Amino acid sequence: MALVFSDEVWDRWRLPALALAAAAIIVVPWLTLRKLQQDNDAAMAWVTHTQAVGVALQQLQADVRDVESAALTLSKGVDAPGLRERMAKAQDIPGRLAELGRLTRDNPEQLIRIGRIESMLDGRMALARELARAEPNTDQRELVQDMSTRYPIRGLVEELQASEQKLLAQRAEQASRQRRQTEFVSWSSLAVQLGLLGLVLWLLQRQIGRRLQAERQSLRAAGRAASVLQTVREPIVLLDRELRVQLHNPAFSELYDLQDERADGMLLGDVGDGAWKDPVVRQRLADVLLRGRELWDFEHEQRTADGMVRYMLLNARRMPLPDSDDEVVLLTISDVTVQRAVQWRVEELNRQLEGKVAQVSEVNRELEAFSYSVSHDLRAPLRHVAGFSDKLTRHLGDDADEKSRHYLDVISSSARRMAALIDDLLVYSRLGRAAMRQQAVDMQTLVADTRAMLDANLKTDAEAGAPAHSVEWSIAPLPIVVADENMMRQVWLNLLGNAVKYSGNRNPAKIRVDYQAQPDGGHQFTVSDNGAGFDMAYAAKLFGVFQRLHKASDYPGTGIGLASVRRVLTRHGGRIWAEAEPDAGATFHFYLPPALDAVNQGPSA
Repeated sequence: MALVFSDEVWDRWRLPALALAAAAIIVVPWLTLRKLQQDNDAAMAWVTHTQAVGVALQQLQADVRDVESAALTLSKGVDAPGLRERMAKAQDIPGRLAELGRLTRDNPEQLIRIGRIESMLDGRMALARELARAEPNTDQRELVQDMSTRYPIRGLVEELQASEQKLLAQRAEQASRQRRQTEFVSWSSLAVQLGLLGLVLWLLQRQIGRRLQAERQSLRAAGRAASVLQTVREPIVLLDRELRVQLHNPAFSELYDLQDERADGMLLGDVGDGAWKDPVVRQRLADVLLRGRELWDFEHEQRTADGMVRYMLLNARRMPLPDSDDEVVLLTISDVTVQRAVQWRVEELNRQLEGKVAQVSEVNRELEAFSYSVSHDLRAPLRHVAGFSDKLTRHLGDDADEKSRHYLDVISSSARRMAALIDDLLVYSRLGRAAMRQQAVDMQTLVADTRAMLDANLKTDAEAGAPAHSVEWSIAPLPIVVADENMMRQVWLNLLGNAVKYSGNRNPAKIRVDYQAQPDGGHQFTVSDNGAGFDMAYAAKLFGVFQRLHKASDYPGTGIGLASVRRVLTRHGGRIWAEAEPDAGATFHFYLPPALDAVNQGPSA
């Protein structure tokens, strides 16, 4: 598994890594060179040792030659002090042999040779002494021959020298190899040291670069934070454990009139001429720092430096300082005096509006009662007028002239129109006053019943001699809603009745009923026709009482039907609107809210 070293891990192990690198740069090469130097010194010591053996052997040979030549000269009768001194060197030969033995004690073969040389030299020295004591006239050839042939040492000396030369060559080669290794290791160590030094310098440069970059980023962040702090218009202040001001922005100074002095180090209670003397606020701020309780939207009434009473919204939380282990309270202050004044004004206006609504509701109730009473009281005299008009028509019979019959027809038709107006007005009044009985209402069934009734009326009118009027119905699947069934029946009767009435000049008339569920759970129904339509410039009058957009002679009616529809839908929490073009048909949309929104609708005003 690969190891990923983060900056935090590097920071933790940076010093040990640098110490290890320093040890690698200094200690390891020193130990290596020291070992190589020891090996080199040992090799040179062996070379010196071999050379010392050669020197000692040469001195031994020189001493032997001096002794033998001095003995031979003395045997000829020549006697001189120098010859005696040279003969005295025979006493040094055992010492020379002992030195050779000491030098070659690590080589058993050489010790054997030296031992043999020693035994040969003892015999030769004895013959040399005997030869030196011989008389000049005696026959000395036998002694010289014995000394040369009986005790030969040349071969042994040459073997000893050859062995030492071989050892000398090996040890010199080893010393040379050690020097080469030392030089190689020295240059390699130097290269490694330079590489490690470069690596350490690169790491230090990288670390210094990171430190400088972090410092620059910190300075930029501090600059941005200071810029934001200086620019923001909301007063901000940092408080320590003693509620002393540690830092604040110009908005704080401006609010508490500190432009000419810095508040840093001041107690919060001394800021703003006693604006912060409230012990409750001071305790809440102390709890923020000591207990970690955050202060959210705490409203505080203050009298600021300008002498005005202001309402401040305080928010405070504990915050650690980045450059120390201390913690401070970050306090933000929002002046909500204007909002409070607006809120009070809105509340006052709401109270006034509630009073006005109550007054309007009372007036509407009185108007409803008055209209119902008037409508009810007008029906009796209206029946008298209509009844006596009919009696007078029958009484006159054929005796009535054309003008009389015309007058009687006008009286009768006006009475019938007045009765229809009163009936519609009573219905409109009941729709506003009657209690709603919420229940599940099948809109599909209501539309089917209303269509059947309208078709029956068209058939009756056709049988009575009215022009034929065929209607093509297109009714989409409709839902079950929670509503007052009688009121919904009145809605469909008015909307579908208007569609049939205003499409009377079309053959066939096309009436379409659509439905669309709404995202909020509400219901939207649509009734469209291909009838006379209307100008949208007069759409605002469409749902008013006794408001008509067509002549009564063209399309009969009282002008109360759509007003009744709007009243029913309003009581159910819904609404109605229309779209149309002259002579291009009209489309009426009405919306019913979800059941829970409509249940609590009270009587309409």
